[in-house]
Amino acid sequence: MARTVYYVASSLDGFIAEPQDNLDWLLQFIDLEGVQDTYQDFFAGVGAIVMGSATYRFVLGAGGWGFGSTPAWVYTNHDLPDVPGADITSVRGGVGQDHEAVRAAAGQKDIWVVGGGGLAGQYLEAGLLDEMILTLVPVTLARGKPLLPVSTAGAPAELLGSRTLGGSMVELHYRFAQPEKRE
Repeated sequence: MARTVYYVASSLDGFIAEPQDNLDWLLQFIDLEGVQDTYQDFFAGVGAIVMGSATYRFVLGAGGWGFGSTPAWVYTNHDLPDVPGADITSVRGGVGQDHEAVRAAAGQKDIWVVGGGGLAGQYLEAGLLDEMILTLVPVTLARGKPLLPVSTAGAPAELLGSRTLGGSMVELHYRFAQPEKRE
């Protein structure tokens, strides 16, 4: 069965982007040994993706749609530009309403919560986020978009593994305890 995974990089002080969505702090590490291989290995196991509209707009503005024909669901209250040839569904409402359709589209592969700490937090609080693969990048930002904003405390996550990437980053793989799913 598909796992729902938040695969993300964060600064040491817990931000995934600067206030205006700038990722230059992260992109300086993209060519370090093992970084691209790690991403490609992860993406090979992804059968569906979910993201918020801010992430969607950022992706399009940062070089275009890089997810091929992988089915995507974008949570938004806005009309968004289309991507020719992409399988994108706009969702208005809570994260649980289309989760079974996302899971079915993923098949035996994983669902990737792409960017958007707020969306990942909603998935976690709804009991729909199974795992987080977090790469800690050795910089501090002092402000920006938080890694995982939640409104309630949760049970401790279980560390499934860790490894060093590029000699300076650490990847942490966690599994979340599953609370009762809310309707």
